[in-house]
This record gives sequence, C-alpha cells and structure tokens, in this order.
Amino acid sequence: MKTLTKLNLVALACAAALGAQASTTELKLLATLKQAYPGTAFDTVTATPIPHVFEVWMGDNVGFVADTRPDYMIFGRLVDLRAMRDLTAPKLQKRAGAASPSAQTAAPIDVLQLPLADAITSTQGKGERVIYLFTDPHCLYCRQLEPELAKILNLRIYNFMVPFQDQALPLRIWCATDRLAAWRSAVSGTLDGQGAPAQCAHPLDRNLALASKLGVQGTPTLFFADGARETGFISASEIEAHLAQAASSHHASKNPKE
Repeated sequence: MKTLTKLNLVALACAAALGAQASTTELKLLATLKQAYPGTAFDTVTATPIPHVFEVWMGDNVGFVADTRPDYMIFGRLVDLRAMRDLTAPKLQKRAGAASPSAQTAAPIDVLQLPLADAITSTQGKGERVIYLFTDPHCLYCRQLEPELAKILNLRIYNFMVPFQDQALPLRIWCATDRLAAWRSAVSGTLDGQGAPAQCAHPLDRNLALASKLGVQGTPTLFFADGARETGFISASEIEAHLAQAASSHHASKNPKE
C-alpha cells in the first residue's frame, strides 16, 4: 500500500510538472505574440492535441500558431477527422453567447433593413427566393457551401463579405471589375490576396459592424426571407427546407387567419 501511495504521489508530481510546463509555454507564447504584434489584442493561448500547436484567441477570432514559428498563423477550425468532430465550434458558440446573450436566441431579423448595396449579388434562375449570406473568402466552410448553393434553382444570393481574418483578399474581390467572378475565383483557390494592395471604396468595415449588430460570430451565416438564421455549413436540401419555411411564413403573414 505504501509503495502504491508513493507511485501515486510521483504520478501526481509529474502531472503537476507537465501542467506547469504547458502553462509556462502558453504564457511565453502569449507574451511573444503581444510583443511582436502590439496592434492585435491577443486574449488567450491554449495547447491543442497537436504537439507544439496552440490555439490563439483574439476577441471573437481564433487562429493556430506553432510555438516554434510564431511568425505564422493558421486561421480556421481544428477538426478531429477520426471522430469527425469540430473542436473549435463549441468554443465559438460559447464566446458568441457570452459576448451577446441575445445571439443565443437567434431571434429573426428584419431583412428589409439590410444594406443590399454592400453585398455581392448573384442570381440563379428567376431569383424569386432570397438568401442573405455572411461569408469570408478564407473560410473553409464558406467554400464548401458554394457547390450546395449552386444546386438550388430560382435563388438570389446577397453575399456580405466579413473580413474576420484579413481584408486583403476581400478587398481584391470587392475592387475587381467583376466582383462575382472574383469571389468565385477566390473560393475555388485561384485568387488570393497577394500582390499590390487593392484600393477602392469598400463596405468591409460596415459589414463587420453589421455582423456584430446582428450577432454574427462566424461564417457562413445565412439569413432567409423570414429573418431566420442558420450558422455553419448546411446542405442544399437543408437550405431548400429553410426556403420553403420562409415562403410559408411570408404567405401566412400576407393571409392571416381570421
């Protein structure tokens, strides 16, 4: 029994030492980032399941940095492919709820108040059905959503770009002669934000403010004609169901029961 107790104590001591070491590494990396990039508000640094890769929070945005090369950052989400589980999504949702409790209720918005001139518009068929989409060209899930949207007939899409990660690529898209073609090139990977900075009047700052006002904390976020929202990647069939519900709600409002 005494031997077992000693082993337990040794194990606890080792665990405490490893925890302290991890904590020290996180604190050192946080200090390094703050010193190197004083213009960015870094909040927390925590270890991930990947050795030497750390999760870095900057307000509502998250990136991933290797402690061996803190001059590079990967934006997006960390996904456990074996379990097919998004490890970042619950943290995004938790932060969204803490920052804006009203966002958790996902109350419908008044889509008639949206500034459509600040969006890139595309039309499929007659465009009688409408989606208001908040996206980021860097966002993996936004890119995956594009083929699903292409399957839907009779649809108009208002795409509000929100530069959650950086403005270079969104600016290149907005300042292009053909914005829709530039957007499609960006999400297909043939257009990036490299080269001379694009210069033109743009709505990106307004779109960020609008996203904050509406409680949009991640991309893609879709709003439908009835003001209902859906956050994250969804399939074409799910979008069709939302469009049908929005049409039903609109019809009910036009023809209220006596």
